[in-house]
Amino acid sequence: MSEPYAAAAIEGGPVAGADALVRCPWAAGSQLYREYHDTEWGRPLHGRDALYERLCLEAFQSGLSWITILRKRAAFRAAFDGFDPEVVAGYGPAQIDRLLADATIVRNRAKIEASIANARVIVEMDEPGLDALLWSFAPTGARPRPTAVAEVPAVTPESTAMARELKRRGFRFIGPTTAYALMQATGMVDDHLAGCWVGDASEAGKAASAFRRTGR
Repeated sequence: MSEPYAAAAIEGGPVAGADALVRCPWAAGSQLYREYHDTEWGRPLHGRDALYERLCLEAFQSGLSWITILRKRAAFRAAFDGFDPEVVAGYGPAQIDRLLADATIVRNRAKIEASIANARVIVEMDEPGLDALLWSFAPTGARPRPTAVAEVPAVTPESTAMARELKRRGFRFIGPTTAYALMQATGMVDDHLAGCWVGDASEAGKAASAFRRTGR
């Protein structure tokens, strides 16, 4: 089971909130979780810098609660120059020391150095670049929406293949579980449970789009 499900330590199906909207159960824990669930998680995300940020945050989350990362997200962005790979790739010992002294982020040397190393890999990549590479592992075709937390996987063949390829290219601190969490967070997969209002809205939007294309 991947984040944020694992961090929430919950089971079962979707639950109704005080606003009467039915959500995945992990979103019931805090307003920050609800906002993230409603506006970001499971929605397609593109762009080199945005995806690099998510790679970094998923790596920093390893071993911690996802809510910890969400609370520190603004501080991470400030500390890592907006997660611009071109800038972070140029970090040296002085910047590493600065980050290790910054109490507003997660001060883990291995994760900090991995973020810098990954930025260097990204800026040296040939076209089509990070966006196309990551999205090439997105599953194709329809699949049943999970109905309960127990049906949400932690690892899939696609996330295993993604992690293997990223490691081959020199990326650090991303295994199959972290890769699947990244896929969930960026909409490569949509693990909103059946009955969750976000998932239902997504299905309705797809149906409407199909109708516009085909007229049926």
